[in-house]
Amino acid sequence: MDLTYFLDRFSEPAILTAGGFLAGAMFGGFAQQSRFCLRAAALDFAHGVFGVRLSIWLFAFSAALLGTQLLVGFGEVPSQEARQLASPQSLSGAALGGVMFGIGMVLARGCASRLLVLSATGNLRALLSGLVFAVIAQASLRGILKPVREWFAGLWTTAEIGGNDLIAHLGLSQTVVLGFALLWLAAGIVIAIKAKTPLWQAIAACGAGLAVPLAWWFTASVASQAFEPVQIEGITFTGPSADTLMLFLSPAQSALDFGIGLVPGVFAGSFLAALFSRELELQGFEGGRSMARYGAGAALMGFGGMLAGGCAVGAGITGASVFAVTAWITLSAIWLSAGLTDFALNGRPAKTASAQPVVGTS
Repeated sequence: MDLTYFLDRFSEPAILTAGGFLAGAMFGGFAQQSRFCLRAAALDFAHGVFGVRLSIWLFAFSAALLGTQLLVGFGEVPSQEARQLASPQSLSGAALGGVMFGIGMVLARGCASRLLVLSATGNLRALLSGLVFAVIAQASLRGILKPVREWFAGLWTTAEIGGNDLIAHLGLSQTVVLGFALLWLAAGIVIAIKAKTPLWQAIAACGAGLAVPLAWWFTASVASQAFEPVQIEGITFTGPSADTLMLFLSPAQSALDFGIGLVPGVFAGSFLAALFSRELELQGFEGGRSMARYGAGAALMGFGGMLAGGCAVGAGITGASVFAVTAWITLSAIWLSAGLTDFALNGRPAKTASAQPVVGTS
């Protein structure tokens, strides 16, 4: 991607912010239309329901994996320069943070990205939960919870196992990696056919997933042409949510970058998608007890996501797309803890088919 025209006329931070906004808008719009939600997919899977919601997650996940690895294979994205692979990551943080995030996701009835998407449609429960998530994420990144996070993160790191690159650890070829990604896509197609997933919903899910390789490609292009060092990155919401919060609280101390544009981009994309599909609707809390549950869940996700090095999208999809060991640990921990938390709260319901598109809950 030749960005010479823009780099000659605009600052690099401004270009990164604009790119983050566009990638976020793409993700937000498609996520809203597809009802993309890891919580819904994880709970359906835990209950033995292989239906619409699981197929949607599989489409988004496989699109991100396949798109990213194709770009890596063609030399467009130097994955070894990604934060997840270029520096030591926390294995203990990935496991514990993933568990905390999964529990919080069930309590708050949505992961960080889902809360942001729902906030834009008028869901005040999701909006307040998202603010709690951002505050705790900021406290964990630079505030009062930072020492606690660093202590847990330092218990076991990837430096002790020789790096965070799963492909290198397993000695996989690019062909095998692409084949692995295609297996996830095939699983999504099979489940979608059986569940009769609407075609537009499936396409939208793929669109949400493709926002991840788009982000990798864009930031890699800027990094290769910019004068100043630029970190290549995909889509994540824990760090950017904390940074966006600080932008509003202390603009003078905040720097523009890809993540700063990402969060408002997702909000805008989701809002426009809901507006055109006439799905804007104000929703609030039903009582104090539910408010406490949402707040506790958001807090767990804020700390857990920062400890794990990413949220359900940041670690679970973006990190997994470059095959970071910690990302796959986090993703597994989220799925497992979400299912166990739901069983603890609600018991195991009777197995039912889920063949109809499900409107996102929060």
